[in-house]
Amino acid sequence: MIQSIIRYMRGYVKIRVEGYSPERFLNLCRHHQIYIWGLTPCGNAYELYMSLKGFRKLRPIVRKTHTRVVLISRVGLPFFIYKYRKRKLFFLSFFLCMGLLYLYSSFIWDIHFEGNEKWTNETLLEFLETKNVAPHMPKSKVDCAQIVKDIRKEYDDIVWVSASIDGSRLNIQIKENEDTFREDGEDKTVSPAKGVDAQSQEDTEQPKDLIASKDGVITSIITRTGVPQVHEGDTVSKGDILVSGRVEVVNDSLEVVGYQYQKADADIFADTQMHYKDTISTKYKKKYYEKSKRYQYYVKIGSWFVDLGTLKNNYKEWDLRTNEHQLKLGENFYLPISYGSKVIKSYTPKEKTYTKEEIQKQLTENFEQFSKRLQEKGIQIKENSVKIHIGQNEASATGELFLNERITQEADTEIIEIERNEQDESVRTDN
Repeated sequence: MIQSIIRYMRGYVKIRVEGYSPERFLNLCRHHQIYIWGLTPCGNAYELYMSLKGFRKLRPIVRKTHTRVVLISRVGLPFFIYKYRKRKLFFLSFFLCMGLLYLYSSFIWDIHFEGNEKWTNETLLEFLETKNVAPHMPKSKVDCAQIVKDIRKEYDDIVWVSASIDGSRLNIQIKENEDTFREDGEDKTVSPAKGVDAQSQEDTEQPKDLIASKDGVITSIITRTGVPQVHEGDTVSKGDILVSGRVEVVNDSLEVVGYQYQKADADIFADTQMHYKDTISTKYKKKYYEKSKRYQYYVKIGSWFVDLGTLKNNYKEWDLRTNEHQLKLGENFYLPISYGSKVIKSYTPKEKTYTKEEIQKQLTENFEQFSKRLQEKGIQIKENSVKIHIGQNEASATGELFLNERITQEADTEIIEIERNEQDESVRTDN
């Protein structure tokens, strides 16, 4: 690819070599280090490509070999410039276009988010604008590391952020904390929202206990550091210490003379129970769209708009739909030019009632999705007693879920000071 560009910039020609001994012609070209390519036999002659510089050295070789060289075509930038040398406006426009492309390539024209579900693009864009990060800003002022820090600091439920520049687009990839789910109308956390990498160095050095995050019956415990306080089959309540980070130090008389502190680490699973409830309405509004519509086409250049049409209407009920496209060169070189349309469609709403089968299907799908989210968090559903109840205005799926899950949660270890008796100190001194 690069070699082809270099050849085009320098210019080359396609020729046909005819005569008594074209093979001798080729040998002399090689001897004089004239590079040729694309050699093709053509009857008693040969067709080949040659650089413009090499073509200018052919006259003595042609005389010596008594061959005939026919010029077939000229290719390259030198020939293109020579052909259009009198069209100054064309070249002025060309170089102006190249300059504008270079200027545009030094700015960010689009900010693209990936992985965000809870926080919308509009919300994140408004936040970034408060940090002076917005489209139409120079690339030189984009600090990807600072963008990552600002987003992590502002949104506690975003556990991972990556920012990178791709062409004229700022790509921001986000991973939100999915370890929360609804239980009895409240948010319950299954595991810590942030990993060890988000903890400070001071936190990792402090002694920690592992306590129960909820009530349950221990089914498995594997302790790596710390002193276990429970065993398999024990019933624990929320807040009970499962593994202590305080290790007793005893003497020969099995008396406690001190403590060593460490960060407890263990895998502890327990059978737990939670209440499940999902409620939906048995009625919904169905929209019957009419033929009447309003269109508005627009072109957006930066923050400047050009509208064609109007959206003013007297519709009682209507929907607005926007379809926008941003111009780009290639895959990632976005330009500050967008075009699109806005359409308003009027409709008449009518209240409908779900059938019994539709209600059961929807509540079942909701429960299956909820179960799938639990399984993704490592929570196993051992049994459930969920039942569907259909009323006149609403339907619900309620019941108990019997789970097996990790129930560990970190807590600060209580520091205990050992008081030494003066009599004991004197005995030690005498000995």
